[in-house]
Amino acid sequence: MKIQITINDQRFHATLVDSAAGRDLLAQLPLTVDMVDHGAVEKTGPLPAPLSLDGQPDGADPDIGDVGYYAPGNDLVLYYGDQSYFPGIVIIGRLDGDAARRIADMDGAVTATVEPRAA
Repeated sequence: MKIQITINDQRFHATLVDSAAGRDLLAQLPLTVDMVDHGAVEKTGPLPAPLSLDGQPDGADPDIGDVGYYAPGNDLVLYYGDQSYFPGIVIIGRLDGDAARRIADMDGAVTATVEPRAA
């Protein structure tokens, strides 16, 4: 399940895991998410509807480059720094290539367009 994320004039590709949460996100696409920076490790923004937590652990320790879902806030999360384990985090995918580094270079709030991408 491939997606494209566009922020400003930059395009990023990611692959979603085949999970209930990943399928729920794919079903909401295309969408625009206003994202803010948190702790210089992640960009987060609210989704229009919650994602399913079926089969997911209570939390996760995301890696740099992971695409996540923060269930308590109903937020899509792009991890570009080192975040430790936290309850409510669900890993739903992975950014391709150097996307995490490029997102890290973006200061402050951004608007992301997320859409499906052909394999």
